[in-house]
Amino acid sequence: HRRAQTSPAVRRRAREAGVELEAVDGTGTNGRITQADLDAYIAQSNAPAAPSRPVQSRGPASGPETEEIPVIGLRRRIAEKMQQSKRNIPHFTYVEEVDVTELDALRTHLNETRAPDQPRLTYLPFFVQALVRVIEQFPQCNAHYDEARGVVTRYRPVHAGIATQTGDGLMVPVVRNVETMDLWDCMRAMQHVTEAARAGRATREELSGSTITITSLGALGGIVSTPVINHPEVAIIGINKVQQRPVIRDGMIVPRLMMNLSCSFDHRIVDGYDAARMVQAMKAMLEHPATLFM
Repeated sequence: HRRAQTSPAVRRRAREAGVELEAVDGTGTNGRITQADLDAYIAQSNAPAAPSRPVQSRGPASGPETEEIPVIGLRRRIAEKMQQSKRNIPHFTYVEEVDVTELDALRTHLNETRAPDQPRLTYLPFFVQALVRVIEQFPQCNAHYDEARGVVTRYRPVHAGIATQTGDGLMVPVVRNVETMDLWDCMRAMQHVTEAARAGRATREELSGSTITITSLGALGGIVSTPVINHPEVAIIGINKVQQRPVIRDGMIVPRLMMNLSCSFDHRIVDGYDAARMVQAMKAMLEHPATLFM
């Protein structure tokens, strides 16, 4: 078939978005495809629509049994990045159980006594604070690895990526310099970038530049997970759900609020021993939350 007429810039954008230009209607001279034509096609493809291409229609009158969904636009970029991470990074995941009973009591107290202009605290800012404190001892985890150059870049500031589920797929908005923030500032910043990502108004700067990522599915977090590292980072901190479990303390079975940390590391850069020590250090701080402020 005849090659679509367009500029190199439009052709490059289409390739990055996974769009076949032959499927785009051109409104320019002699059917030339413009940037506006490509934008309109991508917007239409990402909008809710009827099943795109029935494959089999032997089912009831309510509709076909199957449908094909083109993987394009943001979903295509997410798929490619996940593939790159799993293909290039030798992952290993370390899981540790954490007793958050005291942490939950502190969080509840702070929420009950907060000022009117202070946001309600979730568990997340406490985990970020713990991460900031322990990362000083494990700088190899707050880093990027450039495979092509064979260079690890360690970062002194901590730019925390917050894995966020949006209507368009998984995004990782970034809270920069979390090491300079207290709990309230951290909570405000996380709310700002995650809400912007979900609303589709996050800036390019807010969606790039993280040095280490935290991922949590809240109540859906499961008991254990194996999170995928956000390339080119070398570590990701996974937070599983909090639930009451029976625990033996001083020979007695008592109810405690427990959760697991499931953290993945790039084995080329982070040794298993150091990864375990880092997660254990986070566990110690979270189980004795007063140490977060010392």
